[in-house]
Amino acid sequence: MCWKTLLLLLLCYNAQASVPHRWSRAVLFPAAHRPKRSSSLALNPVLQRSLEEVELLYEFLLAELEISPDLEISIKDEELASLRKASDFHTVCNDVIPKRIPDIRRLSASLSSHPGVLKKEDFERTALTLAYAAYRTALSQGHQKDIWAQSLLSLFQALRHDLIRSSGSRVSP
Repeated sequence: MCWKTLLLLLLCYNAQASVPHRWSRAVLFPAAHRPKRSSSLALNPVLQRSLEEVELLYEFLLAELEISPDLEISIKDEELASLRKASDFHTVCNDVIPKRIPDIRRLSASLSSHPGVLKKEDFERTALTLAYAAYRTALSQGHQKDIWAQSLLSLFQALRHDLIRSSGSRVSP
């Protein structure tokens, strides 16, 4: 009887280990793969597909952003806000990245146990979450500032760790 249990556990372990990782794609940012009924925007939007789009994202972040009391992020510059890529930026910032401390802690925990290098869109979303956490840290005071600062630090460490891993994988002979 004991050997049957051991065999069953071994089979379950092998079955679990052989499940393709594509099923766990949405683990870090589940909202990116969950369509909203009220939105006609693309599922899983990505901001950086070319160098020009990277520069545009940088402009969005340098432009004055406004965060409303209900945590809605918008670009104050009307010219930048009217660009097509600004709607993707709005979607990612308002519907995909986490904005509450428990959600950011969950993301940090997932990042710390994430195998391999992050996909481009996951890195992008983590960097935007980092920028949001920096903004909230700057606005907070007292104990709240310490909590946001800890979240900021954990996101920074996760991104740094990913950059180190990605540069190490390219150096191999």
